[in-house]
Amino acid sequence: MSSTLSRPPMLESSIRRVAILFAGGPAPAANAVISTAAVSFLRNNIDVIGILHGYSHLIEYTPDRPLAEDKDYIRITHHTLKRTRNSQGIIIGTSRANPGKLVSDPAHFRDPERTAPLKTVYEALCSLEVDALISIGGDDTLKTANKFKMYQETLPPGSRHIPVVHLPKTIDNDYMGIDFTFGYFTAVEFLASEVRNLLADAEANQAYFLCECMGRSAGWLAYGVAIAGEASLVVSVEDITGKYETSEESVNPKTGRKEIRRVMELNEVVRRIVATMRVREEAEGKEFGVIVLAEGLAELLPHQHIDGVARDEHGHITIAQINFGKLFSEIVAKEYAKQTGKKRKVTSVPLGYESRCARPQAFDVMLGSQLGVGAYRALVEKRLDGVMVSIRGQLELNYVRFDQLVDPATLVTVVRYIEPGSDFHRLARFLETYVND
Repeated sequence: MSSTLSRPPMLESSIRRVAILFAGGPAPAANAVISTAAVSFLRNNIDVIGILHGYSHLIEYTPDRPLAEDKDYIRITHHTLKRTRNSQGIIIGTSRANPGKLVSDPAHFRDPERTAPLKTVYEALCSLEVDALISIGGDDTLKTANKFKMYQETLPPGSRHIPVVHLPKTIDNDYMGIDFTFGYFTAVEFLASEVRNLLADAEANQAYFLCECMGRSAGWLAYGVAIAGEASLVVSVEDITGKYETSEESVNPKTGRKEIRRVMELNEVVRRIVATMRVREEAEGKEFGVIVLAEGLAELLPHQHIDGVARDEHGHITIAQINFGKLFSEIVAKEYAKQTGKKRKVTSVPLGYESRCARPQAFDVMLGSQLGVGAYRALVEKRLDGVMVSIRGQLELNYVRFDQLVDPATLVTVVRYIEPGSDFHRLARFLETYVND
């Protein structure tokens, strides 16, 4: 029997070489995940390859253009991992290339043209003699990992099979199947410090800052930043209910069909923001403040504000083209002047990108490290395939099957929203300027 100070035993495994791939936006503690996954395999005498810049090189592979070391991939060694766990950035880079973008229905796996990019990725990994793939990324990358697994299920019997394990990543923290994602707390602390700086600026100038905070689908980041940064009000997609919600007929950019789309009642949301400003001024004597808005609200803007705006490979609206924060700040300033007869400067400030490669705080390093080790344990100890590594409680590992996270009919993941009325949601309402709405 081994002692409590003994290292985990070496295990027999059919895996001789594993590939690690990171896709989507950066997140603090990315290198903690990559390095701890890699060292776990290296210490079990398993080679580790780092695929450079997500799927971008894999989808360009052809037998006539073999993948080149140090250009398309790197060999990760103990020397590569020298003091990388707490470092900033992503040692293998990232990209948003999406080899599964043409597959949106299980029937599409029977279409060679739609699956061609997935086939190329498979052949590229086979050319490197990879026995398993570790995918690190957000919900779009999870969808790609699931499609890669499903593509392999269509191959002839006896074909090489590459098990895939996914590690969840997003500073937005909107992932089903895990309580908190690595990088979330670092991003919250980094952006909250900016909000606190803006508060001091706002007080000195008797003005307002309207912060457009990253968080495309849900409000976890915006709420965390507002709570830790002592903002005056936070509004996210979860708050667009009741009188703040309406609908309109619009054309679905993917299908080209008309449909009824949920949108925000823009005037009501603006009036709620101005109500906070007036209560602060009239009841608390504060003629300044910071309002935090989740960028995902841009998806709920009425059609006249988003018609013709470009979308990325995953179908998401290009929020930068809308100038969402500037739009809101101008409308809020006009409504405040209309209600009070006074002018109040309202300046928009985008928040988010500057936090994605911040130096990770200790909790995110520990969380990311456990996820990295979890990839090894899933593939070598438990011999799993098609699972996402998750963590609950005191960093206890849990493995969630892809089919529990991805809708089998649409191949789409489910967003984890802040539950309205939950204790976390109510926390912000308790701490911000009180408005009896």
